[in-house]
Amino acid sequence: MSLGSSNVLVLLGAAVAVLALAACTHSSTTEKDVAALRVCSDPNNLPFSNAQGEGFENRIAQLVASDLHEKLEYTWWAQRRGYLRNTITANKCDVWIGVPSGLGPLLTTQPYYRSTYVFMTRADDPTRITSFDDPTLRHLRVGVQLVGDDGANTPPAHALSRRHIISNVRGFHLEADYRRPNPPARIVDALADSQIDVAVVWGPMGAYFATREPVPLRVTPVSPQVDLPFLPFVFDIAMGVRRSDSLLARRLDSVIVRRRPEIDRILASYGVPRADAPIVQ
Repeated sequence: MSLGSSNVLVLLGAAVAVLALAACTHSSTTEKDVAALRVCSDPNNLPFSNAQGEGFENRIAQLVASDLHEKLEYTWWAQRRGYLRNTITANKCDVWIGVPSGLGPLLTTQPYYRSTYVFMTRADDPTRITSFDDPTLRHLRVGVQLVGDDGANTPPAHALSRRHIISNVRGFHLEADYRRPNPPARIVDALADSQIDVAVVWGPMGAYFATREPVPLRVTPVSPQVDLPFLPFVFDIAMGVRRSDSLLARRLDSVIVRRRPEIDRILASYGVPRADAPIVQ
């Protein structure tokens, strides 16, 4: 059956319209279906992370997303009690960047750095504390970070308690006033203001804020690295995912291997104390 020229033109026009619609539909679907790296993060917790993306964990997350050719999406939640339950466990995100290696509820990647707790003192103070066994600690105002009841307290709090150094210790709650920037940093502010004589804090946080106080502060890794019978002050830090996400964990491991020099440079730029040997010095 032959078609008139006008009918041919109508059919060709319809075919072009269908192809154009299909192309538009494919384009929007492809854009919509781009894989996302869904990261759980605290919006107010420098030097680790904040909502402006200024923390070193933010920069590492962006590096990982770029390597995987995925868009970076955040679920923001304050790192307080219930954090895991309201983020990864609730399937609102898939990756927690910056967890202790082997953290029980999660499957963790290989570590990408190891850091340590530190003693902090004012640089103009001749007192130099390097060990929990230093008898001087019994006569100083000592600041430690607390996270709740004794069973969940930080290693320095346990170490001091074991040595019966209690009456001169002042606790600074990690869950301080969240309306202020970076609540855990209050212990460093107190040291700079001479409210305490020595602070014992997690190294990455202490070293970062030491350079941002109005007075010079000294940062010294604690010793011993492990207090007997078994109380570590040095921790390997990794990325955590749901225990069922073994494929994602392997992909993250591959990124850590490929991009380790860049990760080391990020950590160095934030002054993170290292208890391992970074590739980039």
